[in-house]
Amino acid sequence: MGFPGTWMTESESLVYRVVPKCACSTIGQIMYYSDHGQFFDGDIHDATQGLHKWALDHSHEPISRNVHGHNSYAFTCVRNPYTRILSSFFDKICGIQRNGKRYRGNLVPMLVYQYGVDVGGDDGQAEFDQIASFRRFLLFARDTIRWRRPMDPDIHWSAMSGHVGTFVANGGTYDKIIWTESFEDGMTEVLNAIETSVPVDLAEIPRFNESEGHGPKRAHPVEDYFDDLSMHLVYEIYKRDFDLFRYDFENPANKMPLGEIDLDEVHARLAE
Repeated sequence: MGFPGTWMTESESLVYRVVPKCACSTIGQIMYYSDHGQFFDGDIHDATQGLHKWALDHSHEPISRNVHGHNSYAFTCVRNPYTRILSSFFDKICGIQRNGKRYRGNLVPMLVYQYGVDVGGDDGQAEFDQIASFRRFLLFARDTIRWRRPMDPDIHWSAMSGHVGTFVANGGTYDKIIWTESFEDGMTEVLNAIETSVPVDLAEIPRFNESEGHGPKRAHPVEDYFDDLSMHLVYEIYKRDFDLFRYDFENPANKMPLGEIDLDEVHARLAE
């Protein structure tokens, strides 16, 4: 299976397992900058040079060799499951993508028809009941993850532990897992642990939110989107994420983790 979703600097200073909706655009640009002294001109996900990616055939050998030998500092980044699934909804379901179209072609029309999801009309500009619509989307997300129907789960709302786990199951070892919610502290620790080709001043690095502006603004506090049933569905989908990455299931209003991540536990449970 290899190492899907894994990026590595060309200098092999740093290995990163991408988790969608968890600051991956900013992390990729920091990695690119740390080798080249400039940012990639465009969405870093589109870069085919300047950064090793498992999706690029020529990167398979260097990534495999490095990860199996644990030759470089390896890390990933996670996010509160409540805010991550909300972000996926507003970006991928309600939003118009960079190509001017809806995400994944017929996905949104199918959601409108089968689940009664409202996305603000064809252009996403109309007012709609965000809470009711999100809760219907949540049912769909649960169906894709639990029963793989009406489609396989999308990478943007499949469990973080699944993304993180492929790296471990195929022979990788993490040195650090950082939280999106304390990104600056976590990324500072990562950068302090390595030697980069170009010095990186994290305070000067912009945040590359490539999904910003795709969809409508969230109109309510996070906790308003999750009633008792919605919380039950989220726990059904993301129980391992809450447990491994120490997030607070009981309180959707608390986006911060409750304790430190135990890397030994992560490696043991995700190697299964």
